[in-house]
Amino acid sequence: MITHPLDSLDSYIAFFNQQPLPALKHTVRELQAMREHEDDINGRTVAALVLGDPLMTLKVLIHIEAHRRARQNHDITTIERAIMMMGISPFLREFSEVPTIEEQLVDYPKALVGVLRVISRARRASRYARDWAVLRHDLDVDEITVAALLSEATEILCWVFAPTLTQNVYAMQHAEPGLRSSVAQRMIFNFSAKELQLALVRHWHLPDLLVSMMDEKHIDNARVRTVQLAASLSRHTTQGWNNPAIPDDLSAIESLLHIGREHLLNRISAPHEVIEPLLAAGGRAEGSLPPA
Repeated sequence: MITHPLDSLDSYIAFFNQQPLPALKHTVRELQAMREHEDDINGRTVAALVLGDPLMTLKVLIHIEAHRRARQNHDITTIERAIMMMGISPFLREFSEVPTIEEQLVDYPKALVGVLRVISRARRASRYARDWAVLRHDLDVDEITVAALLSEATEILCWVFAPTLTQNVYAMQHAEPGLRSSVAQRMIFNFSAKELQLALVRHWHLPDLLVSMMDEKHIDNARVRTVQLAASLSRHTTQGWNNPAIPDDLSAIESLLHIGREHLLNRISAPHEVIEPLLAAGGRAEGSLPPA
């Protein structure tokens, strides 16, 4: 466990390099069950399971890159392609016996609740991003899905490996509701989650395509905006639909997708009671990304 802030990004990278990344117990159990009848399992079924688990998704991508073949001249950017490359039987053997998040946090029940909430947030972001990519006729919807799912990967890692420090971040924000998460994270960890995330995914040599979609510097790109805005809306709606940043999110998404607000609110399944207030709300136009 990380019990005190480290003084450099390199120190965090060195720490995470030494730790086997855990996955959800449900994911591991399901993969183990699949091994018993793997002849009847197809890659899409396995991929759907993995894509419900951000850390397992990250683990697969890191493994594929670390075992990249010399003759491989293209990046593997989706889980289904990773499974196709490895083969179902080798994939199940490799990933069905990994440590679990629940084991790691057995002595930190509040942190387990916290990490499950962030995983839920990442899943919701991936669903938003996938739907918007379909609406935009994106060339590869699966890449968008993976990038959005990984948008919360570092915060998940922090809950798993630095639960006390991460709880301190949330306590600061609870005490000062207007405090931005990136500011609180720097105060506790010396770096924001996004800064650490970019350092880690570059160190792990994740495909440039996926890395770029996690980097706000490329926000002018429609694919990057899709991922970033999906993560933003998912984060802002976590505590309910009265977050003052949500109208800005909606305006930015409308600009990206070229649809009206009522259509958008229906697509994101906004609760009935908030539709009228959000229809009347303003928001910054032209797709600018609200602050974290």
